[in-house]
Formats: sequence, C-alpha cells, structure tokens
Amino acid sequence: MKSLFIGIDVSKEKLDLCIQSNGKVLKEWVLPNTAAAIKSSFKSLQKEHGVEKSAFLVCAEHTGQYTYPLMCACEEIGFDLWLDNPAQIKHRSGIKRGDNDRLAARNIADYAARFQDKAQLFSLPQKNIASLRQLISERDLYVSDRGKYKGQLTDQKRFMNEDDYAKKSKRLKSLIEGLDEAITTVENEMEQLIKRDDVLSNQYDLLCSIGGVGKQTSVKMIAETNAFKDFDNGRKFCCHAGVAPFQYTSGTTKRSSNKVSHRADKSIKTILHMAALSAATRKKDGELREYYLRKVAEGKNEMSVLNAVRAKLVLRMFAVIKNNKKYDKNLNEKKVDKVDKVDKVD
Repeated sequence: MKSLFIGIDVSKEKLDLCIQSNGKVLKEWVLPNTAAAIKSSFKSLQKEHGVEKSAFLVCAEHTGQYTYPLMCACEEIGFDLWLDNPAQIKHRSGIKRGDNDRLAARNIADYAARFQDKAQLFSLPQKNIASLRQLISERDLYVSDRGKYKGQLTDQKRFMNEDDYAKKSKRLKSLIEGLDEAITTVENEMEQLIKRDDVLSNQYDLLCSIGGVGKQTSVKMIAETNAFKDFDNGRKFCCHAGVAPFQYTSGTTKRSSNKVSHRADKSIKTILHMAALSAATRKKDGELREYYLRKVAEGKNEMSVLNAVRAKLVLRMFAVIKNNKKYDKNLNEKKVDKVDKVDKVD
C-alpha cells in the first residue's frame, strides 16, 4: 500500500503538484514542465520524507504529449506513475465548486489515495512503438491538411473569378504535392521501422493477411495495442475502439436499443470503419461480404451490420496474433475467430 500520493495538474509550461498523506495536504508547489525539474523535486521529496520510492504514487491526467517529461522522469528515477482518463477522474471526484490548477492537483491527489487499488501503473513503450506512434500522428496531420486543400480545389471553382481561382489552384496544388511527398516519406519510415523489428514485422505480416485489413490499419493496430501487449483480448479492444454495443435500460424501461458508446478512441474507430467498408462492400468475394449482404437482406440496419463487421475484424486480428498464424479464408469462420465468439458482438 502507498502512503504518499502526488497529484499533478499538467499544462504545457508548468505542473501544479500536491502531495497528500492520510487525507491531509502536506505540500503544494509549482514546477516547470521539464524532466530535470521533476526528477530534482521528486528526489528531494524522497529525502525529506525518508521513505522508499515504492511509498509514492504519482497520479496525473493523461493529456497526451504534455505528460512526456513526467513519464520520462518517473521512468528514470523509479517512481510509480498512474496516468488516468481525465473523464474518469472528473466523474469519480464528485461535485466540485470552482476550478483552478491548484485545486485540480489536490483533487487528483485525493483521487489517487481513494482509488489506489485500481491504479494501472504506466511504463514507457519500447522505442520502436513510441517512434511509430509519432510517425502515425505526423502522417495523420499531413493527411488532414491535404484533405482541406483538396476540398478547396473542388468546392470553390464555381464560385470564384477564373483568374483568381487559377492562381489559388496553382498554390494549392503545390502545397498538395509537398504533402503527398511528406506522407510518402513518413510511410516509408514506418515501413522501414517495422522491418527492422522482428516482432513488429511478423505482426504486420499476420494482420495484412486478413481481408480488408491494409497497411495503415495494421500499423495503427500495432501502435495502439503496444504490439498487442496492452489488451488481453479482442473484446476489450472493441470496447476501447467504440465498437462494442451496450444496453441502456432502467428498471422495466428500455431507453434505447443496444448501441456503441461515444467514449472511445475515434481515430482507431475511423480506420476500423474504413477496413470494414473494404471487407464488406468493396470486395468481390469473401465471407464478410456475404455476412454483410445476408444481414442487410434480413432487414438489419446497415450501420449496425457494419459495426459487427468491425468487431469481427478486430477479433480476427487478435486471433492471428495469438495463434501466430496467417489468416486462412478457407477455414471455417468459427475456427478462425476462436479468441472470442463474434456472434455475441453482433
């Protein structure tokens, strides 16, 4: 059991910290958001309290890249770090009046003390996975910008003076060409990175053997699952990706039909949606296309069926990784999807 709880409110330039023990605030202070400052402060705390590192639990909201210095500092000096979902912390902390960075740090420290038994300690992913995630993020940025510029080319042609449009079009095409080149460079870097790592390369080949699962889907799945280490099975990942349906009932009242939750990773859900479209509607043959057409013909909602296809793809991806065997479309579907019974997800 921990005895000292450090709550941290993370922002770009600074960290607001609060340390509690036995429900009492011992200290509140502010640090620059740098690994050096964090390490120095934590070492001083340990010396001041005269306890082992294992007595401390550091807790913060997972706010993306701004937590990177904190991650590195805790990894290097051996402090246990719990990065939790901001929405989870907010809803478990009760009703609050007023809000500022100091109060947020105090609330997070209190949250860590109350729910320490539920703490999931953070550890930095291996270097290749971290690099892969950075490359995916960079590629997504370029793809998003390219889409905006392409939209300008098609949407405004009829609503501008021809000479003005010609000049703008030339500039936009130049930007798009530059983005195309940057996207190709990033994708080549991702491919080379995966090839250099035997584990990632093997997982990549296994995933690409599944109909509808392409290169980008495979890379995203490897990065999102930390090379399939962070999720025990496909069902848990379906929940994470917003693919698993949930009931909404109260007493004898059924408020709605089963539906997916909006609390999900939308980036992975988007790429799974594109993979499902490819498998269900763009392939000339295949059991998933047959499944999709059969269910739609039975009167099922098209989006509900497509969501079931997403879930089936996830389960197949986890199955080929677990079995370390490429997908064989000639096998019976239930044998291939033996990690979970996919029929329950439909």
